[in-house]
Amino acid sequence: MSALLLKNVRPWGGTATDVLIEDETIAGASSPASGAQVIDGRGRLLLPSFSDVHVHLDSTRIGLPFRPHTGSPGIWPMVMNDRKNWRDAEKTAEERAITTLGRMIELGVTRVRSYAQIDVDCGLERFHAVQAAAEVHKDRCEVQIIAFPQAGLLREEGTVPLMKQALREGAHWVGGIDPCTLDRDPKGHLDVLFSLANEFQVPVDVHLHEPGHLGVFSTDLILERVRAMGMQGQLTMSHAYELGSINEATTRRLVEEFADLDIGMATVAPSQQRGLPLPDLAKAGVRVGLGEDGQRDYWSPYGNADMLDRTWQLAFTHQFRADELIEHCVAIATVGGASIMSSEAPRLGSVADRPGLAVGDVADLVLVAGDSVTAAVMDRRDDRTVIHAGRVVADEAELV
Repeated sequence: MSALLLKNVRPWGGTATDVLIEDETIAGASSPASGAQVIDGRGRLLLPSFSDVHVHLDSTRIGLPFRPHTGSPGIWPMVMNDRKNWRDAEKTAEERAITTLGRMIELGVTRVRSYAQIDVDCGLERFHAVQAAAEVHKDRCEVQIIAFPQAGLLREEGTVPLMKQALREGAHWVGGIDPCTLDRDPKGHLDVLFSLANEFQVPVDVHLHEPGHLGVFSTDLILERVRAMGMQGQLTMSHAYELGSINEATTRRLVEEFADLDIGMATVAPSQQRGLPLPDLAKAGVRVGLGEDGQRDYWSPYGNADMLDRTWQLAFTHQFRADELIEHCVAIATVGGASIMSSEAPRLGSVADRPGLAVGDVADLVLVAGDSVTAAVMDRRDDRTVIHAGRVVADEAELV
């Protein structure tokens, strides 16, 4: 039996205690067996490790020189800009994905849901790059891969067969994107998307950038499919920037339907908050996770592999000041994301929920310096120790 003893740690910022880990799970504070590894927590906070559930490892430029931003507004122009430039990076997509995933782990991430772009330009090259990164770091981090048609499912002939091949080769999710504005055929897009999900028995993730009423229209079509096919708990809406922008009645209805159908949501903390309100989603028990999106890539110069930094952004863009709400952002970034990746993970039931550190929980943890959880979010120090499945995988922002 492997054992790890964390001495003098403060779970969720509470009273200092010792925490024993045995066979990859939290065992409590009992005395460890002889030969256990001992970590001096030095009074640091003990939190569940971070879950990045919306990241594009196939497009990252973390660790490479900054380059001028050349993209134009709009999804299709950005797709074309990426297509023009991604092969000219200083390192291959595989090397960049491996480097970025390693940096994410160093800063506290042990669960990742990454998109892998699949289209007639790149074929499966970028999918294989993400697979390679997952393999390199398989003992440090759990990675789920989304077969993602960034250029649409229908717009370019040949995309759907490539999607099928990626699913045959082990993609964990099937992705869709903007049924109305990108493919301009919502019924056709959703017919293909849900057919793939049914054929390969995988859950669905939909990138939704569509504005206002159009976004709600697409969402209602998606919810209709989930209900008709009995796919409760098998769909995550990503972005969904403007679902809360219509009126209070529409917002309330969508929150209730998301809860009823167990629809998950993955946000990247956008600058303008017109989505469904986080406190309302928590109260309804809707699964919500956080991600960094693209990182210093051909879409955007933002992103630094640090989910604690993105947690700050989530709190800031929602104008949260109360400690409870800032801590809720940490819960979203940790156990919230875990609940997107696994239906067995606890979902948040209120802004006061702080799960993930109970006896019997899987020991995916991070020690972070800070006077309190809120202070840790504000300061974002590199003094972190990262534990995956009961084993230290990174310390002081370096892989072990």
